[in-house]
Amino acid sequence: MEQYVIKGGNPLVGEVEIGGAKNAALAILSAAVMTDETVTIENIPNVRDTNVLLNAIEEIGAKVERIDSHTVRINGSFIRDFNVDNEYIRKIRASYYLIGALLGKYKRAEVALPGGCDIGSRPIDLHMKGFRALGASVDIKYGLVMASAEKLTGTHIFLDKVSVGATINIMMAASMAVGKTIIDRKSVV
Repeated sequence: MEQYVIKGGNPLVGEVEIGGAKNAALAILSAAVMTDETVTIENIPNVRDTNVLLNAIEEIGAKVERIDSHTVRINGSFIRDFNVDNEYIRKIRASYYLIGALLGKYKRAEVALPGGCDIGSRPIDLHMKGFRALGASVDIKYGLVMASAEKLTGTHIFLDKVSVGATINIMMAASMAVGKTIIDRKSVV
């Protein structure tokens, strides 16, 4: 166990640069492929998960330009492949964000089931429930989440429990749907 010993009586002096939040960056990087414009994202933490996701985004055709270790430019207009299945993407949890982004923009996605979670079971059933409510067909085959839709239509979606990831993912798909979507937590009486 690590231990910190703090001797008081001295003022703190100096500067600290605060790094970007990994979980926020993963959602933002995925959402960046939803526009055909070039998007510049700064303050990205230079960690395995963000680098794996950037490689996956590049493999499906998006133009990814790494400006420096914490800044990237992404242009999703070059995407022509909707199958995100490589050995690396299966090692991160946030691979599921590409389902919402690709389903929203292209009305189809095939993304490897998420991995990388050491804190126990974290199913994606709420993500799938939301996509289905928007009108998508969603299945799991061969280790891939396969989602497709003729069109996505806004609706009122009730989630059984709080899920930040499912909410973000549904929001990405819903942002490209026709009509208004409301995401609500089912109240328990």
